[in-house]
Amino acid sequence: MKLKLFAITLCAASLLGATPQSQFPDTPAGHQFAAWLEAFDSGERARLLDFLQKNYPARAAEVDGELGFRRMTGGFDFKKAEESTANKFTGIVKERDSDTFARFVLEVDAAEPHHIKELDLRVIATPPEFALPRMSQDAALAALRAQLDKRVAADKFAGTVLIAKDGKTVFKAAYGLADREKKIPNMLDTQFRIGSMNKMFTATSVLQLAQAGKLKLTDPLGKYLTDYPNKELASKVTIHHLLTHTGGTGDFFGPEFDKHRLELRTLQDYVKLYGQRGVEFEPGSKWAYSNYGFLLLGVLVEKVSGQSYYDYVAEHVYKPADMTLTASLAEDQVVPGRSVGYTHEREEGTKPINSASPDAWQPNTNTLPYRGTSAGGGYSTVEDLFRFASALQNHKLLDAPHTELLTIGKVDTPGGGKYGYGFGDRSFGGMRCFGHGGGAPGMNGDLEICPGPGYVIAVLSNLDPPAAQRVSDFVLNRLPEK
Repeated sequence: MKLKLFAITLCAASLLGATPQSQFPDTPAGHQFAAWLEAFDSGERARLLDFLQKNYPARAAEVDGELGFRRMTGGFDFKKAEESTANKFTGIVKERDSDTFARFVLEVDAAEPHHIKELDLRVIATPPEFALPRMSQDAALAALRAQLDKRVAADKFAGTVLIAKDGKTVFKAAYGLADREKKIPNMLDTQFRIGSMNKMFTATSVLQLAQAGKLKLTDPLGKYLTDYPNKELASKVTIHHLLTHTGGTGDFFGPEFDKHRLELRTLQDYVKLYGQRGVEFEPGSKWAYSNYGFLLLGVLVEKVSGQSYYDYVAEHVYKPADMTLTASLAEDQVVPGRSVGYTHEREEGTKPINSASPDAWQPNTNTLPYRGTSAGGGYSTVEDLFRFASALQNHKLLDAPHTELLTIGKVDTPGGGKYGYGFGDRSFGGMRCFGHGGGAPGMNGDLEICPGPGYVIAVLSNLDPPAAQRVSDFVLNRLPEK
């Protein structure tokens, strides 16, 4: 079973009892799904390995990856069947301690012993028949506080949370430790690495340059980056394509990044390493999340503005928004208020903080890039993110037409939402929100701006995804829609 990063937004509590076999179809596919669910939910390595070896041998070698997914998800409740034949079974499952739903597809061999050929789960929007009732604001915030206490006690959340209504903060709190070794607590002004949330600042910068008439979103990249190495990419991929992840420009994470991680110090260093690559598909033909595409937008900002990317966003985004604790200084520079990120993704040869527990949290130091880029990797606080949201809504960064152009969804994305220009656009029941999340080993964050009811939700964590996303989704599913 393999999930894309966008689909790994699932979490659950420990198994409270297996789903009765009678709920599943009396078919080979139904039997295999029931057996897999029971083994997976147990969280026991030996039990899961035995199941995979006997029933899904193609995945037996990946048992530790499956257990990592189990740790992230915790297990699922079976909710309903959708399609059932002898050899294929599809349906809906829900996490036990979150509101997230997923659709599973399981196929088995027609011949005995009916080995599993494929088992895939994808996050979906909450089906209407399972929609949660909305609460009053006071009740939703009380439920959130109880949920946070529960998650902190289970060591599933450490970080900060801020919720505002009509420009006024109605909830803010900090939890857990910024540095576990030194026992330094997280505070509201603790700076957390925000991963891909930087894309909002990059897209805002590009739209500022468009508003000023210095570039056109329909222009190809090569009009401005005239010396870009791959001429086909430069001539075919427009700024609009880059902003919407429809350019086919791919990612930069992978073996080459791991090999050169600390050598990639400027945006141009990335272009030197990846600039010869062509497009992965015809630009505009589909959506595929592209960190490299947003790296190129940072190069574009530098070319058009005449400033470094970092100087541009500091002067034109952070300063007018009064964001005093947001930046992207290199990892070798001391940032006194920046938290240590903690991950379960331990590299071979490294030791966990608590040697008695192989699954203990450990610092994410060996996964970090030299410096954040226009694609992500800086750091901020929940209060600075709230200031950014306020500045955007009050048109301190862009005029009204360009703010709408920036934030309104343009392309469908997996999971039921849309993507605008560096902003996701999705609905929680009848409540539309736009914003962006960020996640990598030892860091997770989310900013959601919901103009209808006037809410802004900012959550940051120094733990693996989906630590912050779980909290954000929980309250968004419960706050009143008006």
